[in-house]
Amino acid sequence: MKILAPAALALASLVAPAFAQNTFGPLVAPDALNAQLEEDAPLILDIRGDAYAEGHIPGAVSAPYAAFRGPSDNPGQLIPEDQLEATLQGFGVTMDRPVAIVHEGDSDTDFGAAARVYWTLKSSGLTQLAIVNGGMQAWEASDLPLMTGTLAPTPSDIEITWTDKWLATTDEVASVVNGEDEATLVDARPASFFEGKQGHGAAERPGTLPGARNVIHSDFFEGKGGTQIVNAAKAREIYTSLGLESDQPILSFCNTGHWAATDWFALSELAGVENVKLYPESMVGYSKTGNEMANVPGLIKNLLNQITGN
Repeated sequence: MKILAPAALALASLVAPAFAQNTFGPLVAPDALNAQLEEDAPLILDIRGDAYAEGHIPGAVSAPYAAFRGPSDNPGQLIPEDQLEATLQGFGVTMDRPVAIVHEGDSDTDFGAAARVYWTLKSSGLTQLAIVNGGMQAWEASDLPLMTGTLAPTPSDIEITWTDKWLATTDEVASVVNGEDEATLVDARPASFFEGKQGHGAAERPGTLPGARNVIHSDFFEGKGGTQIVNAAKAREIYTSLGLESDQPILSFCNTGHWAATDWFALSELAGVENVKLYPESMVGYSKTGNEMANVPGLIKNLLNQITGN
């Protein structure tokens, strides 16, 4: 595997060329991305954190996943728009340059980080986005070049325009649970969470949303335990097989909007389903509200009934 010195590609990585619209993503294979490194290179955001310094895609800048996440007691919470804008400026993100997002790619769970960043960027107004399918592990398995050291991006002056088009809020979810609005609620978590046998450490109580369907995020990957998400045709096939086709919005949730981002990406970006939304705070945020939940273990449910007098 060829290791490149930081200076070799510094200039190419920091200059943002003009690009045609709607010709990038939502997935990019490692070899296809590698073919674009010499010229017309997209901005590559490496979201792996400390692993970046050990070797990364030539020209990539470090954009740790934590920069797109909320506080420890509610990790899925959206960060303020002004803070997000400053973060993207620091990473050198612009509206006219395609962005490729690279994660570690060591599990189907890890893909959720890339999907959550993709969702955040799309909601910020960016239109040319792609996730490197299989992440860094697929890149290295293809024996593609690596670069060591750190590249300092040229800060941008991007001004984002946030849209709620793909956002489900707690109030919106509660209105569905209370029967005031209609939507298909999709729980992306493994069955143990959906059934209330397991809960996130930051959640007030285990359980799921009443009436939710359990569409586990890992179902959208090639093979059991796979790390590469399915193609568009397969995603559409899975969507159809689940019987989710209706005029109702689909609201995807999990514990903290991580696994749910994978379901959102597979349905919205790959299968091309309209009106799929992500509930970013998911069950950690929802469990703190006191709203009705399903599959709450009996002991906890009895204690809650005693407290509320129900």
